[in-house]
Amino acid sequence: MTVHDPEDSPAPLPDGSYDVFVVNADDLPTAGGSTTALDLTIVSGEHRAETFALTAPVRLGEPTDLIGLPATLTIDAGAPSVRIDR
Repeated sequence: MTVHDPEDSPAPLPDGSYDVFVVNADDLPTAGGSTTALDLTIVSGEHRAETFALTAPVRLGEPTDLIGLPATLTIDAGAPSVRIDR
């Protein structure tokens, strides 16, 4: 599953891949249903323990099922995306 930052704001991290896990997940209501907000923590490397928040363009599932899952955060040309490892 890939999630992109909907605001296309510049990432506070340099381009690269980061091992993360989902610290928190919440449903956010939208006009057409809901999306999922994720709070991620980087678990290794120079940026270990830093947190990163993303909002998915769609609902990713039950938030309680996402908490604690490992994932990979990728920053490419300043644009963040995350792949949840289920």
